Amino acid sequence: MRRRRFLELAGGGLAGTALTATVAPPAPAAAGRGRFPAAAGRGRSRAAPPFAVVAADGTGDFATVQAAVDAVPAGNAAPLTIAVRPGTYLGQVVVPSSKPLITLTGLGATPDAVVIADDRANGTLKADGTPWGTTGSASVTVDGAGFRARNLTFANLFDEAAHPEITSRQAVAVLTRADRVEFDRVKFLGNQDTLYTNSSAAGVVARAYFRECYVEGDVDFIFGRATAVFDRCRIHSLDRHSTPNGYVTAPSTDVANPHGLLFHRCMLTSDAPAGTVFLGRPWHPGNDPDAIGRTVIRDSWIGAHVGATAWSDFGTWPWREARLAEYHNRGPGAIPSPERPQLTDAQAAANTMAAVLRGADGWRPQSCK
Repeated sequence: MRRRRFLELAGGGLAGTALTATVAPPAPAAAGRGRFPAAAGRGRSRAAPPFAVVAADGTGDFATVQAAVDAVPAGNAAPLTIAVRPGTYLGQVVVPSSKPLITLTGLGATPDAVVIADDRANGTLKADGTPWGTTGSASVTVDGAGFRARNLTFANLFDEAAHPEITSRQAVAVLTRADRVEFDRVKFLGNQDTLYTNSSAAGVVARAYFRECYVEGDVDFIFGRATAVFDRCRIHSLDRHSTPNGYVTAPSTDVANPHGLLFHRCMLTSDAPAGTVFLGRPWHPGNDPDAIGRTVIRDSWIGAHVGATAWSDFGTWPWREARLAEYHNRGPGAIPSPERPQLTDAQAAANTMAAVLRGADGWRPQSCK
């Protein structure tokens, strides 16, 4: 299925997912809720020329994204931009921790024009005969702090139907482990475990901001222990023709971290039958008892694919012992139910975008508008 969808994408766009048509948010939340205050004196400045231009046809400085990343000086102290011309770039990309402050910008008219992808899964074998594992399956891995991506698509093209012999099908499109990372109008395409928002170690806080992005998948396709905000994004659950059809989130937030995954003014959509998708389940990697997952979905529109019971246990770990909640959602899938915990107004005031991302350094993402 992933290979077919990729061919559709490369041939002129993924039907039904154009950002201009699909991520328009529901009616704005009440004034003062969940927004960053306007920065005084902010204005437009002329953009500096890119550090490097990547072009698949050889007309740029580099033909691959990884080659451009490799050319960035280790310990780079100033922001720099790698501009990527329209095309499809196959192969894993790793942004190491020694190369912070990189911005990856697609030069196409839409995010579909630049596709960065790979096609391996957890159970895909390396040359030495051992599996890649979930982390190793990532098409793109971001360990460099301050990384930013704009106007492009990240995909994992692993074709589940073509590989029935592979039962470990986690196939990550992007893995983030760095702090202060941003994605602005970016698409993330995959099936199981599409977007892995993580940190460098248990107990380490890593913040990520997603603005007007599109994320698709089926099982646990937004997961990990990062502190991540999804602002006006479209979150699309694929129909895998199964019951249940899948789980949107699988947070593994450390118990000491008050904030995990926050969805603000998003649209949760699906082609799956009504009531067959869960909003999430708590993941305890390695059976870590301190991974008390946190997901909050607020001021968002939820489709009918989500039923009255919106959360699920994960193996022996009960969802009721995790930190899962909603607030002021609407749509056919926002069903009032005792099985769907709601934040109080006071709790909601402590779970705004600014409060979640601010941290001790007062971070405000540049792409937040």
